[in-house]
Amino acid sequence: MGILPILMKTMLRLFSTGLITAFRGLIFFTKGDSMGRVRIGARLCPGALIGLMIFMAATSAIAEGFRLESLNVRAGLSGSSVIGKDQQTDFNQVDLALAARLPWEWSVGSDWLFATRALTSAGALHGSGETHAVFTLVPFDVMFGRRDGLISIDMGVGGALLTDSKFGDQNFGGPFQFVWTFGATSRLFGPLGVGYHFQHYSDATMYGPDSRGVDLHLLELIYWFDTGR
Repeated sequence: MGILPILMKTMLRLFSTGLITAFRGLIFFTKGDSMGRVRIGARLCPGALIGLMIFMAATSAIAEGFRLESLNVRAGLSGSSVIGKDQQTDFNQVDLALAARLPWEWSVGSDWLFATRALTSAGALHGSGETHAVFTLVPFDVMFGRRDGLISIDMGVGGALLTDSKFGDQNFGGPFQFVWTFGATSRLFGPLGVGYHFQHYSDATMYGPDSRGVDLHLLELIYWFDTGR
């Protein structure tokens, strides 16, 4: 077994451990007399864990189909919220992102294609004078672009874990957040390129109606591991 399947499996195990912890936090999270939320969380937890196990099993089954694609150095800041409630502080984020191609892709003519990827990242989120670690996993990202990588656009959904969910006056609600991302990349000079991604964190009111997410605009420097798409 190559190093990439081992790396992906290890990151999935780490992410699943954090996800289980987040759902445990959901079960015990109460506000006033909101015991209904506790019961709902308890019902959600078994189904979520079963779904996670199925996902991990499927990922392990196709692990040999992964192909390491790129390493991205990303940095950016928050702007005016375009999704959900306005954030209560300004944020900056820096991270390293790793992309791997999944085995499913479809040609569109001779020069274009649809492809699927898995993305994971580790970095730091800063706001209100506080800095906390943030980890993301986007298990399914759909990309459309040129085979030579000159231009491509992509969109994906996944999850994130925060080591602390409070940044001054803004409370994300809990450690687990949903992630939605879309953007564009361009491979300009051999294995090097640039990109932009919009990244949205939200708990989808899982922790209650008062939590807030954040919208980030990230610029990227990209290194592609192979010489062709």
